[in-house]
Amino acid sequence: MKKVLAIGWVNIVRFMRERANLFFVFAFPLLLILLLGAMYGGGFDTKVGVLVEGPGGPLADRLVAAVEDLDETTVVAYDSEPSLIDAVQRGRADGGLVIPSGYDAALVEGGRAEVTFIGRPADQTAQLLQVSVSEVLAAELAPVRAARFAEVETGDSFDALLARARVVVPQSERVSVSYREAGEPIFEGIEELGAFDLGASQQLVLFMFLTSLAGSAALIQSRRLGVTRRMLSTPSSTLVIVGGEATGRFAVAIIQGVYIMVGTLLIFGVNWGSPLGAIAVLIMFSLVGAGAAMLMGALFHNDQQAGGLGVLIALGLGALGGSMVPIEIFPDNIQTVAKFTPHSWAIDAFAELVRRDGSIVDILPQLGVLAAFAAVMLLLATWRLQRVLTR
Repeated sequence: MKKVLAIGWVNIVRFMRERANLFFVFAFPLLLILLLGAMYGGGFDTKVGVLVEGPGGPLADRLVAAVEDLDETTVVAYDSEPSLIDAVQRGRADGGLVIPSGYDAALVEGGRAEVTFIGRPADQTAQLLQVSVSEVLAAELAPVRAARFAEVETGDSFDALLARARVVVPQSERVSVSYREAGEPIFEGIEELGAFDLGASQQLVLFMFLTSLAGSAALIQSRRLGVTRRMLSTPSSTLVIVGGEATGRFAVAIIQGVYIMVGTLLIFGVNWGSPLGAIAVLIMFSLVGAGAAMLMGALFHNDQQAGGLGVLIALGLGALGGSMVPIEIFPDNIQTVAKFTPHSWAIDAFAELVRRDGSIVDILPQLGVLAAFAAVMLLLATWRLQRVLTR
């Protein structure tokens, strides 16, 4: 066992000595998760930051309540404009609404009050939200205008006229629109996700497999330079050497996985669901990555060829398995084909944990399939390496 761990440790050190590996293992995944979350994360959970300057008032409170009544919209209060702008820029809010001081007085007295909307220019969710907020504001102002006009004409109390206008104005609408939902939702539970939750699990699976296949080049170099045969000349069996190589690849994959999981949890607040279930998926997919790396290292004789082809295979399987876009948008036949990739099962396990609040018991089928993937590839790699090293 000591020899297996020693060979595995040497492989870890060898991999980490390459500075380019450090960037693609540790820095690039988090940067990509940040980018995807900032660009597309707001589309699943509409959050509106609201800042009411000054003491506020009944009309300002009604406007905030009307915005909160929008479908699938959550209002988050902020106490300063810089903090609201920062939240919108970082993707914690899809848009911001600033209600100026004296908003109530301006409406009652017929003055001017400038309500400001804050949003990211390239964010489609923010643009749609701005339209919705404008409609809400127009609906809130219509009774106020009617009451103010009636006050000038009749001299009655503004408050009494406003209460009456809020009853009459909605009844005067000539057109009403109603809708209903039909069928099952495609993205079940996705509305509860944060800006970075969906992309984090996808990128975790993508980069763990990509790093594993890229690491297969080191095994080929060891064979080509004769390092593996020199190890065989020592009192070490072929199984010990193969086990050590597999341990090194497994360790690199799980180190990267733990780093991404903990990093996104601390930096972006990503929800990974049940800790026990998430760790189980991480371990099983690390075994899959180690098996795939060992199999490629055993089949190929040129490390550059294996490295380039490994990246191509990893990206192709990642795209097919749902690591780049949600697999729910694929046609049914493509979703069936995707089941032949380990990525699909790992992402489905994370979806069960995060989107449906599942436990490790709920993902036992996915864990079983991942274990089967890992076992088949590790057995094939062991058989192939034994033949290569002993002939």
